[in-house]
Amino acid sequence: MAEDPSAAASYTEDDFYCPVCQEVLKTPVRTAACQHVFCRKCFLTAMRESGIHCPLCRGNVTRRERACPERALDLENIMRKLSGSCRCCAKQIKFYRMRHHYKSCKKYQDEYGVSAIIPNFQISQDSVGNSNRSETSTSDNIETYQENTSSGHPTFKCPLCQESNFTRQRLLDHCNSNHLFQIVPVTCPICVSLPWGDPSQITRNFVSHLNQRHQFDYGEFVNLQLDEETQYQTAVEESFQVNI
Repeated sequence: MAEDPSAAASYTEDDFYCPVCQEVLKTPVRTAACQHVFCRKCFLTAMRESGIHCPLCRGNVTRRERACPERALDLENIMRKLSGSCRCCAKQIKFYRMRHHYKSCKKYQDEYGVSAIIPNFQISQDSVGNSNRSETSTSDNIETYQENTSSGHPTFKCPLCQESNFTRQRLLDHCNSNHLFQIVPVTCPICVSLPWGDPSQITRNFVSHLNQRHQFDYGEFVNLQLDEETQYQTAVEESFQVNI
């Protein structure tokens, strides 16, 4: 790291990486009790799946914090000042620009299988750290999802062996039984099937991703006709209607 000697003295590069996704932090948030930092999206996903505990140390997290975690603005400011080395090409990049750099870093793409093609929709930085796609894109995904689920539970093809007609649970069981140690960058068919799914999103460790993100059917818990940003806003609004 470089740029600011006084700040560099108290931070290491590891401080700027999310312990959940293992990538440079995006919209970092910090837990109040244990002071651990995560990407906002990773933290909210972990809260939905694991309940009331910090994803790193299992410390308690309050109900309000689970719905609306506190932004780590101090860390965001440091990330704008300090630079780190790209893990593949060693080029010095400001930490807050590192993820953007990965999209054009050929060595990173060769190593992790990330597509060099940036999706053809407008990107806007917002408080949730999501990519806001056009209404047309979201609408098309919703129609596709409704077609796929019209006859019951959707079915998927395993991207590791191309065997098809798996339900979510059967795909999970199949991959744990047959591909547990196979680490190949692929696109998750379950994620792509969701209304807000991004077909350009590459998953480096598909089996681990399945076990972390797809232990349940999203349709049983959320309204899949709403985009992800609306889902977050609805959850936040409902959380403030509950006594803490």
